[in-house]
Amino acid sequence: MISVEEARKIILAEIRRMGTERVLLSNTLGRVLSEDLLSALDHPPWDTSAMDGYAVRWNDTAGASRTNPRILKIIEEIPAGTLPQKKIEPGEASKIMTGAPVPEGAEAIVKVEETERHGDQVKIFEAADDGDFIRKKGEAIRTGDLILRKGIRIRPADIAMMASIGRSVVPVYQQPRVAILSTGDELAEIDEPRGPNKILNSNGYGVAAQVIEAGGLPINLGIAKDTREDLDKKLRGGLHADFLIASGGVSMGDYDFVQEVLMELGAEMKFWKVAMKPGQPLAFGVIGGKPAFGLPGNPVSAMVSFEQFVRPALLMAGGRTEVFRPIIQATLEEEVRKHPGRRHFMRAIVSVQNGEYRVRTTGDQDSHILMSLVKANALMILPEAGNIHKAGEKVAVQLLSDVAVAGNELSGLI
Repeated sequence: MISVEEARKIILAEIRRMGTERVLLSNTLGRVLSEDLLSALDHPPWDTSAMDGYAVRWNDTAGASRTNPRILKIIEEIPAGTLPQKKIEPGEASKIMTGAPVPEGAEAIVKVEETERHGDQVKIFEAADDGDFIRKKGEAIRTGDLILRKGIRIRPADIAMMASIGRSVVPVYQQPRVAILSTGDELAEIDEPRGPNKILNSNGYGVAAQVIEAGGLPINLGIAKDTREDLDKKLRGGLHADFLIASGGVSMGDYDFVQEVLMELGAEMKFWKVAMKPGQPLAFGVIGGKPAFGLPGNPVSAMVSFEQFVRPALLMAGGRTEVFRPIIQATLEEEVRKHPGRRHFMRAIVSVQNGEYRVRTTGDQDSHILMSLVKANALMILPEAGNIHKAGEKVAVQLLSDVAVAGNELSGLI
């Protein structure tokens, strides 16, 4: 039986990046960028007005006030989307809209609220300083600037940024295809007729959802019976995928054949059993260069094991540079007891009270109680040593979210 860290290192050492492809900008949300993106243009592309108002020479407004306005001649109007036609000379102004190019000769914009128009003249009630309300060419982005780094998961703001620099097609990593097999004679699919000896196949759906969340494409292989023949047939059907996951059949029971069948199919098994709870029976191997995971059959054990090992592997294969969930320190609200010798990942609720993270369990931690994971927004991580953790003690907590936390980069943890 190996430690969580040893298991993670063994797994991640076997992971290879997926290939790349180019997709339309509108289809990039949640995908992973495969190249650094540099800007091919300045933004804004010219000096633009930050306000509706009047483009002026700043010294023409010196001393202006409500009681002593400066009066300037209006020579043109410049709506957004048009180019100015006239240069601003002393004593002149152009009415200008937000986002419109600033005309030659203008040095500042006076807000429309500080003006009053009378025919072809405008009263200026506030003195302007050089550069007021002018967005300079290239102020936000200059040609050649690094816009987005390779390995980021693309968010809505990133898409808006790429649109602003004219990227209609974007290089991204391919999404890993993940074949998922549930095993066990006791399992039935949701809509099929079933007798009193059957339970519904929750692992197939839960693990598939975790695959999607981690950027993968799930391939459902269905349910395999507890026979070598059916396992062999179903697992062979998943060998075309980039990853292979089987849940159940990895313990020491008389009908737990997953590891044996994987080896018969040519898998080089790297380990079996990890010193953790839930999720001790965890098999990992490589078959034809592809990672193969044997997850526990209990639903909570399967999903917690996926979180700790499969998710980072999928994220790495999919090009992500940050692959681990955020881990914080929180104060225990209750006494927690555990058996020593294994790292415990307890389903927990973390909250902020008076500026401090606090954490409590979701109740019964038995590995078949899926509701305890439904209630959780975090996993409390308790070390192998010791059996009692008292209220008020600080403990590590893994947040079940994609919020980035400094220090959780891949380079710092493996």
